[in-house]
Formats: sequence, structure tokens, C-alpha cells
Amino acid sequence: MDAINIQLGEKGLRLVTSGADLGVSANTATHEQHTLTSFYDTFPGGWGWRHRWGGPVTTYVDTYEVGTLVVDLFDTSTKQVVWRGVASDTVSDNPEKNEKHLYDAVAKMFKDFPPKAHT
Repeated sequence: MDAINIQLGEKGLRLVTSGADLGVSANTATHEQHTLTSFYDTFPGGWGWRHRWGGPVTTYVDTYEVGTLVVDLFDTSTKQVVWRGVASDTVSDNPEKNEKHLYDAVAKMFKDFPPKAHT
């Protein structure tokens, strides 16, 4: 919420404890992603690019966490969402790195906020 409050403050909005015109809802979720990498253990004549399918294959599974942040700004009188931002990135084991990524992602999310009115 600190990252979001900083960005909204930089856009000229101010945080109030009551009577707000705009509400903020922020939700996070993480899920695991997997990548598979296969290596063919036998290539005749050494390494090279050949269409030889067969022989022993070694497959490695890499698992990593992906985090998603969804920020909704809503009109407090109608409860209707007026703007939504979404950011997604790989989550690190390093909390300080995650915090920096979060602040950077939120800054990027709010880069073009408020949206320009279409004429």
C-alpha cells in the first residue's frame, strides 16, 4: 500500500481517513510456473544440430514463483471500478529485491495515470 500511496500522492491525490471520493483495493496472488528443458544425451560425432530423435533424454524442471498485483480504484459513491492496474513478475527469495521490484512495478503501473479523456 505504501508504493500505491506514493504514486497516488505524486498524481496529486491525498490520503484521507473519511469522506474519500476514490477508494483503493489492492490484491496480490502468487502461483508456480514451470519450464521444461530437455537435453538429448547422445549426438553422434559430438555436439551439433541434428534431427536425431531417440536415445536418452534428460529433462529438467525449473519451478519459480510468479506474483501478480491487481490495483482497483473505485468511485466510493457508486462502488464502480474506474481504473485497474495489473503488474506481474517473478518473485525472488530476497525480500529486499521483491520490495524494489514492487515499487518499480507500481511506478510503471501508474505511469499513465490518470487516463486521458477521449474526445
